[in-house]
Amino acid sequence: MVESVNVGPAVGVPWGSLRRSAIDKRPAAGPVRVHALGLGGDEIADLKHHGGIDKAVYAFAAEDREEWSVATGREFVPGQFGENLTTRGIDLNEVRVGERWRIGTAVLEASCVRIPCSVFQGFVDQPQWVRRFTERGRPGVYLRVITPGEVTSGDSITVVEERPHDLTIGYLFRAMTTQRHLSPRLLEEPRISAYARKVTEQYMSYAQI
Repeated sequence: MVESVNVGPAVGVPWGSLRRSAIDKRPAAGPVRVHALGLGGDEIADLKHHGGIDKAVYAFAAEDREEWSVATGREFVPGQFGENLTTRGIDLNEVRVGERWRIGTAVLEASCVRIPCSVFQGFVDQPQWVRRFTERGRPGVYLRVITPGEVTSGDSITVVEERPHDLTIGYLFRAMTTQRHLSPRLLEEPRISAYARKVTEQYMSYAQI
């Protein structure tokens, strides 16, 4: 289910080259409109690395947030990982790339993973955060919008289309970060994000040299 729907404006920050970010999301009250490029009332500052058709909506699990709270001794709250949808009761790492969900009246499709960056590290304010987040290997999932609609906290997450492979979000993250040799298989799924496809093709081109 969706525990929280989170949105936020872009504001000035001291981290990263852009010095602006909308990573600080807060729970929204009531239904939120979902459109092709994200959620109503939400902003994306760094359009080069975030947002767009393939990364319109970002989901992160409440269970993973709670485990990070224990590991760091700091209480994280919904939206504090920059997620639009805080989920509960679903293992996002086992979601298959390309599968489709119905949430509220919207249909979303799993397309990519979050790669941690300096802005994320600065916002969370934890030492060696990028390395720790990468090593844990539970990045959450980026979703593209197939059918616009409305979502709200408490909505169920229903898989309306499965995929005929075992390429999970966890596999995709490892293939793009710590185990690049896994990446050629990603091309079996035509619904991976353009960014993931580009990274995969670059790796394969380099590996053949």
